[in-house]
Amino acid sequence: MLAPIVVFCYNRPAHLAQTLEALRQNPLAEQSPLIIFSDGARSSAEAGLVAEVRNVINALTGFHSIQIHESSVNQGLAQSVIAGVSEVLRQYGRIIVLEDDMLCTTDFLDYINRALDTYESRADIFSVTAYTPPVDFPENYPHDVFLAPRASSWGWGTWQNKWEKADWTVSDFEQIKQDIAFQKRLIQGGEDLWPMLVKQQRGVIDSWAIRWIVTQARHLAYGVYPVRSKIKNIGTDGSGTNFIYSTTSYGQELAEGPVRFPAELLPEAEMMRRFEEYYRLPWKLKLKNRLKYGV
Repeated sequence: MLAPIVVFCYNRPAHLAQTLEALRQNPLAEQSPLIIFSDGARSSAEAGLVAEVRNVINALTGFHSIQIHESSVNQGLAQSVIAGVSEVLRQYGRIIVLEDDMLCTTDFLDYINRALDTYESRADIFSVTAYTPPVDFPENYPHDVFLAPRASSWGWGTWQNKWEKADWTVSDFEQIKQDIAFQKRLIQGGEDLWPMLVKQQRGVIDSWAIRWIVTQARHLAYGVYPVRSKIKNIGTDGSGTNFIYSTTSYGQELAEGPVRFPAELLPEAEMMRRFEEYYRLPWKLKLKNRLKYGV
């Protein structure tokens, strides 16, 4: 069974149109159910853009089925994702998730469905993704995919039995603050993760992703990443709600082509080291985090 595709969108009709068209170019699109969650406007000033988004999605064709959820109020991305993914997983058991600013290759759906099939029974794998940051990996790495102690929010998938392990309130945060071993394990996926969690719990940010990554860390689990990315983020131009700074540092290439999925894939130290290094924070940001948030 092909996994349902879920797309979360808000107020960027031009980005969304590109995302959906790239997705529709996948041969498996016509066999895949598509479920779209359209968030409501935060203000009257954004109502026009939200209406444009809904014009785009209501004119859409090219999928096995299309189900559209239009919220009358603004839920915010984090709540939309947590509630929407949970709802779809209860019905289907597995899921593929995109936001409204992701371009994908024409073999994206084939790639991620096969990843979901291959690693469903692995207790140490909680998510799969089609995105990889522009990391300089060793040329002699023998596989097309690798494991990293971090979940990606850009073109990803998971299973109900993994997702339901999440504690979305992070109810043990006070214990985590004293657990140096856990903090070290968490930042193996990137130095940005511990400060991100602290900001989340203090209400500075509203991120479902950091809470999902914490779930993965709690269970000593990994995400599966491709060596060559099949996702390109087009939302880092300053237009996003949760990404307001414009940057082009997230990679420009999309890699078509077959990918092999070794069932017994193991974490590889050098791949993990280079992945972690990519997310190393600049010293000025470390100093800011220390002075402002004590982390």
